[in-house]
Amino acid sequence: MSFGQELIQSANEALEIAKGEAKPAGVFVPETVDVAAIRKRLKLSQAAFAARFCLPVGTVRDWEQERRSPDRAAVVLLSIIDRKPDVVAEVLAAG
Repeated sequence: MSFGQELIQSANEALEIAKGEAKPAGVFVPETVDVAAIRKRLKLSQAAFAARFCLPVGTVRDWEQERRSPDRAAVVLLSIIDRKPDVVAEVLAAG
């Protein structure tokens, strides 16, 4: 099957799923991180957390208020911050 044929088949499958005529083969559920819990465990305000880890304070607020979700790279960074906050802060400060 050519790439074009695969693309058309995929589009037709997506249309069937959207119409409720077929079920998806799988569902992707992105990993989540509780930013507020990490920040509170570190006893930092939103502004102090953002400054310490070189993040925009508005982004931290949006994550905590679930207006936005961290992308994969941010999830990785936040997971490292959760485990080794001093190391991350030291590396960022040295940069």
